[in-house]
Amino acid sequence: MGWRGYGLAVGLLALVVASFWSLDLQWGQFLSIDALRAMGAFVGELLVPETDPSFLLKVGWATLETLAMSALGTVLAVLGGLALALPAAKTHQNDPAYWRRPAQLVLNALRSVPELVWASLLLIAAGLGPLAGTLALALHTTGVLGRLFAESLENAPGDAAAALRLRGISSVLVFCYATLPQVLPQLISYTLYRWENNIRAATVLGVVGAGGLGQMLSFHLSLFHMPETSTVLVAMVLLVVMVDGLSYASRRALTT
Repeated sequence: MGWRGYGLAVGLLALVVASFWSLDLQWGQFLSIDALRAMGAFVGELLVPETDPSFLLKVGWATLETLAMSALGTVLAVLGGLALALPAAKTHQNDPAYWRRPAQLVLNALRSVPELVWASLLLIAAGLGPLAGTLALALHTTGVLGRLFAESLENAPGDAAAALRLRGISSVLVFCYATLPQVLPQLISYTLYRWENNIRAATVLGVVGAGGLGQMLSFHLSLFHMPETSTVLVAMVLLVVMVDGLSYASRRALTT
């Protein structure tokens, strides 16, 4: 490691120390006997989840709602992302790409706003419930997938597409028969990965009233219903693990 590396390490260490100093963290109060006793009681209540059949049924429906929010939001994002990726990508040297810059600006704007902010804004128009959460996921993910799709289209091998263009084939057919088949596995892989992220995001969006497990979690936490909160948390973990495993297996199948 050269002098630049040492200087960077010292600078990062100074930033960490300055952060701790500026936050004025009350470690003594946090580690006091009363605080530790309260945390122990809190954890003890969480270790006893609610298993009443009627409540488990509610959790099951909320789990399905969360899954549906993430799936529908991802599907809408794929459609919107592909629609914006086509004008945002310069697919060959002679492509004028008139709409490239405006499309890129739209994609940047969509993905720069977090899902929680989108959900908070959409709650005003759509009200409480899964619609606002689904649209929030769709808008943010459209920006993410649109950029990834555009980069994939630009980096696709152009020999087959160039040969078709020399024969006078239309741009739509060139895309469908030359470009899309080459990048489709990568587009599907990106989509599955974003679906994993949207499952996690959907569970958080409910905290602001956007439906699903997150809304149940926010409700029971606000009333200090720890057994019910524990059950909802377990459902969240199981849902994320299930979707992660399914997505990972699907992406492995696409790349082998």
